[in-house]
Amino acid sequence: MKPIIIFVKLIRESMNFAYQSIRVNKMRTFLSLFGITIGIFAIVSVFTVLDSLEKSVRQSLDSLGDNVVYVQKWPWSMGTSYPWWKYMNRPQPSLEDLETLRSSSITAQSSALMLSYQSLVAYERNAAPKTPILAVTDSYEDIRSFEVESGRYFSAFDLSMGKRVTVLGNDIATELFVGLNPVGRSIKIGGYLVEVIGVLKKEGQQAVGDQSHDDLVVIPANFSKLMVDFRYAGPTIMVKAKDGIPSEELMDELRGILRASRKLKPIEDDDFSLNQVSTLREGIDNIFAVINIAGWIIGGFSILVGGFGIANIMFVSVKERTNIIGIQKALGAKNTFILVQFLYESVLLSIIGGAVGLLLIFIGSLVVNAVSEFTITLSLSNIILGISVSAIIGIISGFAPAWQASRLNPVEAINTKA
Repeated sequence: MKPIIIFVKLIRESMNFAYQSIRVNKMRTFLSLFGITIGIFAIVSVFTVLDSLEKSVRQSLDSLGDNVVYVQKWPWSMGTSYPWWKYMNRPQPSLEDLETLRSSSITAQSSALMLSYQSLVAYERNAAPKTPILAVTDSYEDIRSFEVESGRYFSAFDLSMGKRVTVLGNDIATELFVGLNPVGRSIKIGGYLVEVIGVLKKEGQQAVGDQSHDDLVVIPANFSKLMVDFRYAGPTIMVKAKDGIPSEELMDELRGILRASRKLKPIEDDDFSLNQVSTLREGIDNIFAVINIAGWIIGGFSILVGGFGIANIMFVSVKERTNIIGIQKALGAKNTFILVQFLYESVLLSIIGGAVGLLLIFIGSLVVNAVSEFTITLSLSNIILGISVSAIIGIISGFAPAWQASRLNPVEAINTKA
C-alpha cells in the first residue's frame, strides 16, 4: 500500500511542477501548443474529411441497393483483356428485354427500365436548359425509394399509355415555379406541353450512384419515345431480387434468360453487362485505402514538425531549470521523479495543443456544414485518434529531454549557470 501512496504523491508533485512551468513560461507554452495544434489539425482534419466523404459515398451506394442488378451495355468495371470495340458493338437494353425478364424470371421481385437524357424545360418565361430528364417504366418506385411532397406519382395508366405528365424534382420545381404551386400547371419539355402532377421531396446531392431526384424531371418512358431513340440513348434495366435470393443467383438467372432471348451461342460472349453495387464498393474500398495511406503520410509530416518543436522547447526547459533539478535531487528527488516531471509537462503540452486543434476542426466543420450541402462530422473515433496521437507524440518528444534531466549530477546541476 505504501509504494502506491508514494507513487501517487510522486505523480501529483510532478504534475504541480509541470503545471507551474507551463504557467510561468507563457510564450514558450504558446509556441509549443502552436506547433502541435497545427500537426493535429492537419492529420485529424484529413481523416475527418475522408471519413465524411466515405460515409457520403457509401450512403449513395446503399441507395442503389445490394439486391439490385443493373442490366446495361457497359460494365462498371472494365477488364484490360476485353477489347473496347466489343462493348461498343453491343445492343442497348430495350423494353422488349424488360418484358422478357418479367415473364421469365422467378427470382426477381421487381424490374423497371430507366433512361436519362437532357432537354430544355420551360414554364412561361422561366427556362432551364439542359435539364436532366428521367424516363421510367412502372415498378421504378419499387426499386428506387423517394417521397412525393405534393401531388401524386404516376398511375399505371399514365405509364402504360405514355401520358404527357411529369413529376418534378424539388429544386427544378422551385427554379421554374418561383413562389407558385407547380401541381396542375403545364411545362414544356422538348417542345411538348406536359402537365405537372407531383413534386418530389428534397433529397440532397448524392456522392456517387443514382443522381438525386432534386434536379430531375421524371416522365413516363412511353412518352419519352417521342423525343429520344432508345437504341442510342443508353437505357438501364433494374432488377430487384426477391427477399432471401442472393444477387449471384439472380444474376445467373438473368444471364441465362438474356442469352436465350438474344440467341447467343454457348461459345459467344455476353453482349450485355450485369452490374451490381458490390463492384463499385470494391473499387471504393481500394480508393479510400490508398487515400488513407496518403492521409497518414501528409498528416504524419505535419505532426512530426510539431513533435520536433516540443522536443526542442523541452530541451531548452531542461537547460533553464538545471539548477532547480540539482536542488530537487539534493533534497532527495529520485531520477524517476525528474523523468516523470518533464515527461508529464511534454505530454500535457501536446494534449492541450491537440485539443485546440480538435476545437478548430469542430468549428471548421460547423462553418462548412452551414455554407454547403456536404456534411462534415468530427467523429468520436477521430477525437480519440487526435488525443491519442497527441499523447504519443508528447511521450516520444519529451522522453529524451526528460531522460537527460533525470541523469544530471546534482552537484554539477546546482553549480550550472542558466
